[in-house]
Amino acid sequence: MRFETDETMPRLVFRLVRAMRFNRPGSRVSKVFVLVVLALAGGCKKGVPPAPPPSAQAELPSFDVSRDAGLLFTHVEPNGNFATTDKPDSVPEIARRLVRVIDPAKGVAERHDTSSVYVVDLREVLANGKAPTRPMSREAFETGALAQLPPGDSSALAGPHGPALPEEPEEAGPDAGSAAGSPVVILYGTPWCGACKAARQYLASKHIPFAYKDIENDPSAARELQHKASRLGIPADRVPIIDVRGRLLVGFDRTRLEALLGDAT
Repeated sequence: MRFETDETMPRLVFRLVRAMRFNRPGSRVSKVFVLVVLALAGGCKKGVPPAPPPSAQAELPSFDVSRDAGLLFTHVEPNGNFATTDKPDSVPEIARRLVRVIDPAKGVAERHDTSSVYVVDLREVLANGKAPTRPMSREAFETGALAQLPPGDSSALAGPHGPALPEEPEEAGPDAGSAAGSPVVILYGTPWCGACKAARQYLASKHIPFAYKDIENDPSAARELQHKASRLGIPADRVPIIDVRGRLLVGFDRTRLEALLGDAT
């Protein structure tokens, strides 16, 4: 008796049962047929993949924001500090593209959320009367908000570089962290960038634990910076880029860096 491998399960079982009729009940051959039928019935059944957990399927809900909804708006000031207002018109024009939305009815917990926040394009709210929100991490919001501002002192990576600057003595400082623990700041730069050197000297003079990473001569540092910038939604075409505990600052602006450090240290 020959069985085709592409036969359906019900037809195959039917043919096996018919074949058993030609053997004595309880015989060894009959028992073998029974075992074969059971094995095929169990082994050919297609498994069902487990459903993903509900948390992986659910998405954070979005909602519309109107200018008269009684919400709070957190935005970045030109000096790098973050401020909150209930008057959307008072947010500086330069900072309106990315603004955090807070519902005061939800209490203090939402205002101090360190994981995800809701953001809105306030320009659209003011122009059209309302706009949808979208969730993002707090680090991505603060990085994106700062990126709206003009970059501080910096050097473009594209195009010919200027002449290499001579090495200057720097005050003693922990270029790769310190015994006190992990560095508060990671500074990504290049040897020829004057703003990078100024930032390093500033951090060293303030005794702020930092790590310097040369993205021109260290491919892993360049990849690390590109990954961070891509994840947080900002370009990485200038140096220095300063990572202050997960938030990226493009260029060296002492006032803005001090504002970030005041929140991080």
